[in-house]
Amino acid sequence: MVSHLSDHRKGLLLTTIGGLALSLDIPLIRLSSGDVWSVLTARSLATIVVSLAALVVIRRVTGSLRGVLPGWIGLPVGLFYGMTTITFLLAIYYTTAANVVFIIALNPMFAALLSWIFLKERPALSTIVTMIAMICGVGLIVQGRMEGGHFLGDALSVLASFFIACAITIARASRRDMGFASLLSAVIPAAVGLYHVIRSSIAIDHPAWILLDGVVLMPLSFWCLATGTRFLSAPEVAMFYLLETILAPIWVWLIFAEAPSDMTLTGGLVLILALAAHSLWQARVRARMAPAG
Repeated sequence: MVSHLSDHRKGLLLTTIGGLALSLDIPLIRLSSGDVWSVLTARSLATIVVSLAALVVIRRVTGSLRGVLPGWIGLPVGLFYGMTTITFLLAIYYTTAANVVFIIALNPMFAALLSWIFLKERPALSTIVTMIAMICGVGLIVQGRMEGGHFLGDALSVLASFFIACAITIARASRRDMGFASLLSAVIPAAVGLYHVIRSSIAIDHPAWILLDGVVLMPLSFWCLATGTRFLSAPEVAMFYLLETILAPIWVWLIFAEAPSDMTLTGGLVLILALAAHSLWQARVRARMAPAG
């Protein structure tokens, strides 16, 4: 069924799935009740195991990995994804979860700016309008829920947002399949985590949750969002990371009974409507431009 979709619709489907999976990351990290380095290590090692297993299966079925590995261009992409994982997880422990997801939501602006500067991809007016609407939505959420977090955690969140945009922009420029580049980037946070836990032991009260995160949700999210860059512009892909901003507070509300404020719900609604309107508008424009018959 997916093979019959247009490239743009494939990109929308992939990035939507990836964003939805990513939105469960913070709740699962909190459910695991582990220290930061233990969680970073377990989550990353689980993702590496799944990635290598998938590569073995693909090699046996197709006889080659040339079509799924991006080559040398995958190294900087993997580096930025790896740095994103490290800064994101550290930020969760050094500031509030709300601070993290709201600041991460700024990555479409970084992606649009980087694409404009380095790829000469000037954002369409609809994309600019959508980003403005999303900034307004984030502003409402910040006004209603953002608590004063530790400066280091907020700074790490900004870095994570920037690193995501860098990875997306390079992947978009290469036009290569970066699904496995994002998955294998887990080697970097795994190495950093192991460095800190090697002298002690992994301390996670409920490891099943972090294994679910590392084995299922993170590989699915990373692969879908990284592959989406083949079909969508960098700012468009970046927008789907905002699904975490919208949904993570809702999951936390349902699981931990931490009810979001009215301003948070209002801001989330603005984000959802802006993202939906942008997708529908882009689909309409492409339908008009498509040749008849």
